[in-house]
Amino acid sequence: MIYPFGQGWQRWLPYMLIIPGLFFYFLVALGPSLATSLYSFTDASGVAGAPINWIGFDNYDEFLFAGQAARDNLDALGRTIIFSVVVASVQFGLGLVVAILLTQGFPGTRFFRTLFFMPVILGVVIQGLIWSLFLYPLGGPVSRVLDFFGLYSELLGGQGAFWWVIFVQIWANMGITMIIFIAGLQTIPNEMYEAAQIDGASAWQSFRHVTWPLLTPSVNTNLILNVIGSLQAWQLFLVLIGYRQGTQVLGYVVYAEGFGQTSGSVSNAFRQGYAAAASIVLFLLVLVIGLSTQYILRRREERLLG
Repeated sequence: MIYPFGQGWQRWLPYMLIIPGLFFYFLVALGPSLATSLYSFTDASGVAGAPINWIGFDNYDEFLFAGQAARDNLDALGRTIIFSVVVASVQFGLGLVVAILLTQGFPGTRFFRTLFFMPVILGVVIQGLIWSLFLYPLGGPVSRVLDFFGLYSELLGGQGAFWWVIFVQIWANMGITMIIFIAGLQTIPNEMYEAAQIDGASAWQSFRHVTWPLLTPSVNTNLILNVIGSLQAWQLFLVLIGYRQGTQVLGYVVYAEGFGQTSGSVSNAFRQGYAAAASIVLFLLVLVIGLSTQYILRRREERLLG
């Protein structure tokens, strides 16, 4: 019998080497995920010393079906999907257009690449604080411009705040999409474009029949990252507008219920079992949409590239 890793104790050496990695994976990823699924069937509050009781599917029933709170949660779920669709599609389109423009050899290309990527490295808190100050209704830059025209608008107040968060989310993450597309564009041989020009292809035909098919790996990567990232996003809502009915997404509901979100006079009790159930609902939403997107993209890749 041939042993691929040697004989004796050497046979077990590769398996021993992966044990530390598996241990840390279980410690920081798989273990908390399993604990969350178990907590979702309890009334755990997260308060030290408080009793924990097994309540089955009561948290899920309350979250999805019981009264006005369930309707608000379902609204938040629908708002999460709207947020994801708008952010993923606009961020994808802008990233592609900017990447194409920044690979044409125009003057200042390096400057603009840095400029568009810079928001990515700032972090969510800094991004939110920058735009909070920029849109501040009492003396912020936008407020001063509006004052000049005799106008007043609390841009981060009311239902319009939701769309401002979408705008900031796209501004903050478009640089990642751009960089991935630039990397993909740089792998396409110039000979392909030269051959298309010899055949009389226009700029649009070159993009449609050369650039777009050969960008398939970058397209797949960006779409998956944009869709999953936008479904899980909630930190900008916390920093920009806080907990407010009619604006929060599902990820923010998880945080608010689990950690006793306080906004003005509104204060929720610590309900980490309930929050765990909400996080499982969010996980299933991300799983279904993510797998469906991956399946569609894989079929497209097989059709275009074989």
